[in-house]
Amino acid sequence: MAPPAGQIRPAKYLGAFVLIVVALYSLVFFTGNGKATPKLGIDLQGGTRVTLTARAPDGKTPSEESLNQARTLIETRVNGLGVAGPEVIRDGTNLVITVPGSDSEGAKRLGQTAKLNFRKVIGSPVPNAPEPEQPTESSAPPTTSGSAAPPAGDGKEPTETAASVAPTTTAQGRPAPAFEGQPESTTTPATPPADPNAPAGEQPPAESQVDCRAVFQGQYSEDPTKAIEESRTCRQDPQLTTLDAQTVSQALGAFTCPAVDPLIGNDDPALPLLTCDQDRTEKYVLAPVTPPTDGSVKDDDFSLYSRLSGEDIDNAVSGTDPQGAGFVVDLTFKGEGGEKWGKFTSANVSQQVAVVLDTQVVSAPNINEPILGGSTQISGKFSQSEATHLANVLKYGSLPLSFEASEAETVSATLGLASLEAGLIAGGIGLLLVFVYCLFYYRLLGLLTILSLALSGVIVYSVLVLLGRWIGFTLDLAGIAGFIVSIGITADSFVVFFERLKDEMREGRSFRSAVPRAWVRSRRTILSADMVSFLAAAILYVLAVGQVKGFAFTLGMSTVLDLVVVFLVTHPLVSIISKSKRLSNPKLSGLGGAAQAAVDDRAPLGAKSTAVKEV
Repeated sequence: MAPPAGQIRPAKYLGAFVLIVVALYSLVFFTGNGKATPKLGIDLQGGTRVTLTARAPDGKTPSEESLNQARTLIETRVNGLGVAGPEVIRDGTNLVITVPGSDSEGAKRLGQTAKLNFRKVIGSPVPNAPEPEQPTESSAPPTTSGSAAPPAGDGKEPTETAASVAPTTTAQGRPAPAFEGQPESTTTPATPPADPNAPAGEQPPAESQVDCRAVFQGQYSEDPTKAIEESRTCRQDPQLTTLDAQTVSQALGAFTCPAVDPLIGNDDPALPLLTCDQDRTEKYVLAPVTPPTDGSVKDDDFSLYSRLSGEDIDNAVSGTDPQGAGFVVDLTFKGEGGEKWGKFTSANVSQQVAVVLDTQVVSAPNINEPILGGSTQISGKFSQSEATHLANVLKYGSLPLSFEASEAETVSATLGLASLEAGLIAGGIGLLLVFVYCLFYYRLLGLLTILSLALSGVIVYSVLVLLGRWIGFTLDLAGIAGFIVSIGITADSFVVFFERLKDEMREGRSFRSAVPRAWVRSRRTILSADMVSFLAAAILYVLAVGQVKGFAFTLGMSTVLDLVVVFLVTHPLVSIISKSKRLSNPKLSGLGGAAQAAVDDRAPLGAKSTAVKEV
């Protein structure tokens, strides 16, 4: 026979709660790394704050749209890379990334522009600043098919230094790179004659002189726009594709990898490129990505131009090298991109192709055979974290701006811990006052309130630990504030139930019969109140930024768990008490006043009942 409306089987509900707690703590202790502690935010455990300075491709001030788009993409990368508890905010034309922990290099890499191109290697790469007394042999580069093959060219190192060469002027009216064997000259390119009949302001501008010898030694103008133009003029000269192997080697010998490269993320894919790898250990001369638009190169000619960029990538996944040489990144091209890659590799068997990320060479494998099917692999000396980072950056797309990490600082947790201590003291005092009030006003029911709050804390703690593992949620001061506020929401649910119980007893019902009726009437109010709190937290989470999101998240989560505790713990325990003659004694339950009021209402006018005495 089913129980009447409002009556329940307390053991079934309490058993369900016990199973939930056992399941949660089984996941806490027997999955993951086994650490039963939640992840802490930067204000509680310290961390790294990196300021990224934005640079537009033309060196001008970045637009609002570009900055907002870059911030959104970096936030997406943060989530994809699994960085816990990050914060990405705009500060003028800068982006400030705050990441808990000490991985400052990982935070810096979040601002990588990720403009990917595939360029054919012209000649052989040479080491950067080699030891003249101890020439080293170039090791075989990684390959695209898993087996090593010798790189193209003779692999000889240059014998001359950059100090013995100077720039000259090309036929196109621009300074040529400082190659060995050319006469020293710093003559400014000839200026076209002025038209005496042209109005003022329409005379052809005179080209400014660019000292490629200084550029090759890493000396650029302080003006970012000029520095980018100088780099393009000297390091992307069109004649680099027409040089013989000896002159290419001399060009590489004259060039020194700059410590700070203004060309990063700003190279022109339609021009050849003189650049270095990411570690600045080797230097390369690379072919253009796209052919000229004048029709001089046939559409099916892939002997020099790959025509491939990061936009042709469909997916990127990191994994282990099948040959056990570290980690690799597997790329899957889109339909047209796969066709381009197949034609390019077919036309350049036994040649090197450089995978160029933000102007720097990530890997330069040999092409051992045509690669068809729309997929390939970036191999190199990657660690697991580096391969994962590169795959995620390529998968999430390139930024509209290039960034450089202008500042990185370590944030101490001392101030946050002091604030945490103050917050916990304040929360403890508030919780104590709630306990005292409940004990004074509700007595035994007040003890149930304290027990329910304690059990709510038990389940909240386990959920925090698991969310930290599964979605990288971190607990910060704002989140703790959300939990403290939720104490009032949880206690309010108990108050609604208990006050409705008193109302039923004032109408003359016994404690046992009043419980199911009070629960039916109060649970709708509890659900409505918690729904309003949850919606407010959800809206705040969607609209807020930074730590306010943490406050909203913990407030909403506590509201949901409040319902679990009220339905599975508080109501069943009250039902158990109501069925016990000893525990339902008005002196213990705190309901004597309600019972006395019911007796007084039934007594004749002027009479005073002493059937129930409240103490």
